[in-house]
Amino acid sequence: MTEDSRAVGAPTLEDVAKAAGVSRATVSRVINGVRNVDPVIQAAVRDAVAVTGYTPNRAARSLVTRKADSIALVVSGAGDDPPPVAATAGGGSGDGGREGAGFDGGVGSFMTDVFGDPFFGRVVTGVVNFLRPRGIHPVLMFAETSRARDEVVSYLRQGSADGALVVSTHAEDPLPALITDAGLPAVLYARPARPVRISYVDLAHQDGARLAAEHLLARGCRRIVTIAGPLDIPAGQDRLAGFRDTMARQGHPYVPVTEGQFTEESGASAMERLLAEQPDLDGVFAANDLMAVGACRVLRERGRRVPEDVAVIGFDDSRAAASCRPPLTTVRQPVEDMAAEMARLLLDRLARPERPVTSVIFEPTLIQRASA
Repeated sequence: MTEDSRAVGAPTLEDVAKAAGVSRATVSRVINGVRNVDPVIQAAVRDAVAVTGYTPNRAARSLVTRKADSIALVVSGAGDDPPPVAATAGGGSGDGGREGAGFDGGVGSFMTDVFGDPFFGRVVTGVVNFLRPRGIHPVLMFAETSRARDEVVSYLRQGSADGALVVSTHAEDPLPALITDAGLPAVLYARPARPVRISYVDLAHQDGARLAAEHLLARGCRRIVTIAGPLDIPAGQDRLAGFRDTMARQGHPYVPVTEGQFTEESGASAMERLLAEQPDLDGVFAANDLMAVGACRVLRERGRRVPEDVAVIGFDDSRAAASCRPPLTTVRQPVEDMAAEMARLLLDRLARPERPVTSVIFEPTLIQRASA
């Protein structure tokens, strides 16, 4: 393939060279970013490109620059390869996977859960909005099995993408370590559960939970409960720890807690259990908005008014918070900004491979609406 392999009649490198008064090889060097070209000649070539309307062939250019101008956006879990069909006949994929956080119910279940969670849509929006103006295209990949993880690593090794942005959904996910062990550039969304030499962006989750606890106490709530996120991932652990610590500092050493899985149904189930344990509860902190929506639904069904009888606070400030009835007071996680920063860190690493890994921690804010 050559750089001027294109439809008949489209401008070619020769056309640009003729317009600029230079050789075809010089035009190629300017277009491919070779630095030791006289600035006057570079300007002449750029002017000629504009006049002729020449568009470089991306595939041919990548052969010269060794750059794909593409980034892999990988949503990864920790599942194993599915068993042979005969082994699951009559039983489907089973229910051995954890709902929501683990996505272990097979590739169909994995993608259904991913696309059903507003968080992932916000990540994609932040990444695309940052990369697209720079002429870089994200390729969405799923790594829900060991085979899929191997395919991701192979894809990166072959140069099909310049690096990876990884959103891991499970504490036991081996993909971040596989990528870094292979010496491939990558950035992770959220602190890894186990130490891995990889750059990441994250939120100060404990500070966000502190904001929620302080707001419930300031409202006069005294019989407060919490629906925790999955306690095998750092975000779930940190949000519960921050909430408990703030409550203890304010003289409330015991807070009833039930673990959810960041899904609406798990929030509803948790709310049922907490009502059975403490029927006179007057405040609820749910570790994400979807669980808070489920909690509000159960409270309405039980005849409890929100916020008059029970104040409810969520976490994330997702679309679910605004559409809830009543609209949720929530702790905002600026997902789009964090995803954009993740992409920026990766591009910086690609431009300067010698730079050490780093982390960027964002601060949460309380968004007050009608539920608390």
